[in-house]
Amino acid sequence: MFPGPCYPRWSALAALLLVLVASCSSEEKPAAPADAAPIAAAGSDGIPQTTNAAGLIRTEGPTIETRFVPPQGYERAEVGPDSFAAYLRRLPLKPSGARVRYYHRGEKDSEGVYVAVVDFNLGRRDLQQCADAVIRLRAEYLYAQGKYDQIHFNFLSDGRPRAYLDRVGADRSYAAFLRYLDFVFERANTASLAAEMTPVRDFRELRAGDVFIQPRRPYGHAVIVVDLAVNAASGKKVFLLAQSYMPAQDIQVLVNPNDPALSPWYAADFEGPLLTPQWTFEKVDLKRF
Repeated sequence: MFPGPCYPRWSALAALLLVLVASCSSEEKPAAPADAAPIAAAGSDGIPQTTNAAGLIRTEGPTIETRFVPPQGYERAEVGPDSFAAYLRRLPLKPSGARVRYYHRGEKDSEGVYVAVVDFNLGRRDLQQCADAVIRLRAEYLYAQGKYDQIHFNFLSDGRPRAYLDRVGADRSYAAFLRYLDFVFERANTASLAAEMTPVRDFRELRAGDVFIQPRRPYGHAVIVVDLAVNAASGKKVFLLAQSYMPAQDIQVLVNPNDPALSPWYAADFEGPLLTPQWTFEKVDLKRF
């Protein structure tokens, strides 16, 4: 058995496969990297400190759309009211100053990592890590839309999808839906998710719902674009990112460590790698459902 918390419990053959394929999400997982530990201490009052001189954060906003203000000259991209992008904008956020909770109920300091916490129940198992958070957001959207036949995700063991309807039968309750997600989280990871997504060939077509994803050994990572704004004059784009991480933890909206004046927004015209608080991606890592 592998030490530490991102591999599922399968046969010896499956275990061997996991050694050869990158992993960041399933029931048993490799030991978290050093930067998975809290990054910095909170302020003296014990509340996570976030500052934004440009006024890009409205602390009272209860959703991504109402919490984060696009930079001057930018407006949110137009999206369909029932689209995945619109759903992501409406994600509920915990009150300003809330900390990310780990599955074991410990807390993750915010400074240098995140500026907001998505208000979803995490559960008490080490399951909802990086790829799982992306799967959760996509599945929650489809469930909310009643598009049950579109809820399916591939397993790492054989690359085949497992459908929500096949798992739950006639039970459409939210509790059954969450049990299905746990079933998927145990057996899917960055490698299986990346394999079922479509590469975005032209980075200029970046949109909300796209995912930066890297399957690596012994673990990979994934972050999802949860909002996008456009400058009508220049055509330039900025975007917001969210992630979960190891060990399992709340989904969080990331800071931009490269540009504090623009943070939490990221400029889409960046050169070289995309530096996020806990991972580095390339433009070729961008994929979508």
